Amino acid sequence: MSNVTDAASLGGPSGPVARSGRRRLVLIVVAILAVIAVVLTGGAFAYAKQFSGKALPGTTVLGTDVSGQSAEQIAAAITEHAAGVTVTVTADGTAHEATLAELGVSVDAEATAQAAVEHDGSIPAVISSTWKGERVVEPVVAVDEAAVAAYATSLVPADRTVPVDAQVVYDEDEETWSVVEGTPGQGVEPSGLVAAVSAQAPALEDFSVEQEIEEISPAITTEEAQGVVDQIDAMLEQPMSIAGPDGATHEVSSKRRSGWITVAPNESADALAITVDEDEVREWVATRADKDAVKAKDGIEQVDASGKVVKVVAEKQNGLEITNTDAVSDQLIASMTGTTPLEAAFETKTSEAEVTQVKAPEAEKPADDKAAGATPAPTTEAPKPTGEKWIDVNLANKTVTAYVGDTPVWGPKSMVDGKEGYETVTGSYEIYLRYEMQDMTNASRYGEDDPRYYYTEDVPWVQYFHNGYAFHGAPWRSSFGYSGSHGCVNMRVSDAKWLYSWASEGTRVESHW
Repeated sequence: MSNVTDAASLGGPSGPVARSGRRRLVLIVVAILAVIAVVLTGGAFAYAKQFSGKALPGTTVLGTDVSGQSAEQIAAAITEHAAGVTVTVTADGTAHEATLAELGVSVDAEATAQAAVEHDGSIPAVISSTWKGERVVEPVVAVDEAAVAAYATSLVPADRTVPVDAQVVYDEDEETWSVVEGTPGQGVEPSGLVAAVSAQAPALEDFSVEQEIEEISPAITTEEAQGVVDQIDAMLEQPMSIAGPDGATHEVSSKRRSGWITVAPNESADALAITVDEDEVREWVATRADKDAVKAKDGIEQVDASGKVVKVVAEKQNGLEITNTDAVSDQLIASMTGTTPLEAAFETKTSEAEVTQVKAPEAEKPADDKAAGATPAPTTEAPKPTGEKWIDVNLANKTVTAYVGDTPVWGPKSMVDGKEGYETVTGSYEIYLRYEMQDMTNASRYGEDDPRYYYTEDVPWVQYFHNGYAFHGAPWRSSFGYSGSHGCVNMRVSDAKWLYSWASEGTRVESHW
């Protein structure tokens, strides 16, 4: 008993010395494990780094291991492989070899390669891929069914009669719609080839398929075309009209409507589609509205120095504006695409005219021949007048005056108006035709032997404002301020030139006594 106790008390295995030894052992083991961990971690990092931007271990495309390959390498291999795929299509006993591209099959090698190398590059991802084994990446393939169908159609021998689609045509002379009958012929039903290519092409392997050549009906049959004609006839039978502001009714004739209709195959070429040219409809409605609209015309009154009205040159006329042109166009277009009668109406609002007052002009003082032929001196600088340009033809004073609004900008200038039996017209007009030089004659009314016949060459600065009535220069005259023409307003050449330069087509003309 005492020996044991003594040994313990001297520091045996269960004493402080023993505990110190165990701690040293633990530290050594930990150090060894740390070294191993560092070695393993460094190796794993290096292992993972070699797959950065490349396919992970176990990755396969088209059954080929692409581990460690870049996207460019994988894409190049896929492109080369796809180009070598051959599809054998047997039609009418003849085998035809086609590439995938000829059949409308496209292989997105870049997208496939990108999917093969897609990963985050982390150590766990690389290790996990290594442990899991094979990772299959399917190629990205698209099939253009329309291209496959077109290829199938191309297999029909050239000596076979092809189907002819029925058509719908319009006879402008007869004003009728009719059917050009369709006829059957030799062709293909491509759905089988489309299905086979769609199912087998993604594997990017050679394959074979049969395509029958048979008698088929046209894509658009005579019966279908007749149905379209019946539809058009039903639409044309419906009355369509637009009420104008003056109580008149504008009928939209079936002939006009037929001119707006086009019948043609739809995008897939398996049916006829009726289309309405909306732009033409809107243009017609707008033109019709413009004709019904009334332009406001300001009245013109001449006043004396005290402001008293001494003459009404032109009564004011309120205008009428069409306000619903677009809405009427929409109604007409809607009726054109259905079988509903159209009873539209133009809506209007009044455009108020005003009255322009001008000072009553004095007659131009007589001038000698030399002064009469001279170019008028420029007027003194003054504020620029505003308003409508118009020309005053005063038959009482035998003068022509140019106005802008209520301001005379030129004249009054003496002229020669129509003599008895050829009186110059009175009323409100607009210049509608102009010539710098024109030969003038009344040969359409009188023969050369008639004393009333005339033919005058090179008449200068001609401006027509009503039928054959015009302003023009009269170089054959030496004096002005009387009645003596065949109805035109004869002017000094210099005056006619000035008026020609100042006016334009559409310039208002007021002719009065």
